[in-house]
Amino acid sequence: MGLVFDNWDVVEVPASIADGISSPMIAFASSNNRQTIANIATAQPFTGVQILYFVSPTGSRRRIPVLELTSSGRIEAFLARPGNALAYVKADGDPRTSGLYMLDLETGFSARVLPGENSLVQRGYYMPPDWSPDGGQMAVAVATGYDVDIYVVAKDGSPPSRISDEGSYDLWPRWSPDGRHIAFVSDRADCPSWAPGEPQFCDALSMPPPVGGQVYIYEATSGNTRRLADALVTEPPKWIGDSLLAFASGGPFDLQNPQRRIWRADIRTGETSELRLAGASPSASYLSDAWSADGNRVVMQLADDRNEIVMLDAGGQLLGRDSELDFPRFGLAASWSPDGQRIALGGTAGQCPYGVRVKNSGFGNVASGHPPPTMCDPLFSPDGQYIAFTGVNPSVDGRNDIYIANYNGFGATSLTRDLRGQVELIGWVGGP
Repeated sequence: MGLVFDNWDVVEVPASIADGISSPMIAFASSNNRQTIANIATAQPFTGVQILYFVSPTGSRRRIPVLELTSSGRIEAFLARPGNALAYVKADGDPRTSGLYMLDLETGFSARVLPGENSLVQRGYYMPPDWSPDGGQMAVAVATGYDVDIYVVAKDGSPPSRISDEGSYDLWPRWSPDGRHIAFVSDRADCPSWAPGEPQFCDALSMPPPVGGQVYIYEATSGNTRRLADALVTEPPKWIGDSLLAFASGGPFDLQNPQRRIWRADIRTGETSELRLAGASPSASYLSDAWSADGNRVVMQLADDRNEIVMLDAGGQLLGRDSELDFPRFGLAASWSPDGQRIALGGTAGQCPYGVRVKNSGFGNVASGHPPPTMCDPLFSPDGQYIAFTGVNPSVDGRNDIYIANYNGFGATSLTRDLRGQVELIGWVGGP
């Protein structure tokens, strides 16, 4: 089933966010909070209540409930950067209501966009929606006929527009920060169509689905699409500012190319270059890359016979390394401050062995803390004043909490210590 626009509703949005979010706020989800629990070590049944909160890192830090759902699973929420809209998944077991929804936080208008209990998985690919920078439109990949196409859906309810209709698998749409382009991955160069009988069609009965494709750029004003690079890309591309794009080829799920390689391209000139550390082993994999806002530096895991964290310039020259932080492969989550002067280093997927770690632009230590808490999935605020992260406190039943620390990583404070359920950091909204 393709796109729909049904199950309309009006949600009561708190006035403090409906009128706009001038300063950055942290968004997080709370699942199965037991408000009457007497002993946190005592097992309690699930409540089935999932709540999305916004909270300011300053002042009273009062939590603002934005959305409440009844579901056995966690909230999957995708925020528009200004904080004026969000998308969320309702998985309630009822095909009449389950699916991907869009919520306009300025008007409270809500509607289902894509039906299905597992609506973000299209032809086996997990593809979250991506909001335009102004929060007015959402790009989403949808299985249609024999292929996957990309649509742009406006939050005002106007008819969606299809920006790809090639008969191929068009995957992982990503808006540029200026809203002028959408990058995506397509297998159209290798398979023009998966529809039987079409010229040069690929037979799904005898051929496996693609593992990825090449990077393409869609220009919003003209509607033109062009291929950016020839490398086989197997994961979503990442924008670095308005005109630079980073993408990766190979990886653990590509059996023919298990070595992960990373590339940087300028969409204005079409110039593409592979980033490799000068003198590194040809068999090394470049994992979990995080780029500075200007695209001139990148922090990543360099994995070969050993595993270390390195900072390189755009030409592959080594700027700094740390061999003591031994994260599992693909276990690093790094975040740059907007001014490029600080880098927060943490783990991800619950594998977070270290405390708060922050380095400066020369890769020297600023904060080198030890648990508790641990640091998972750190994120600098848009104004660069704070770091939000998920931390584990082993002394309190190993529970996760959402923490806030200052620019240098000091003064970490829990925002969720009084909640008795599971919490998940979603990201920052609002502000500059």
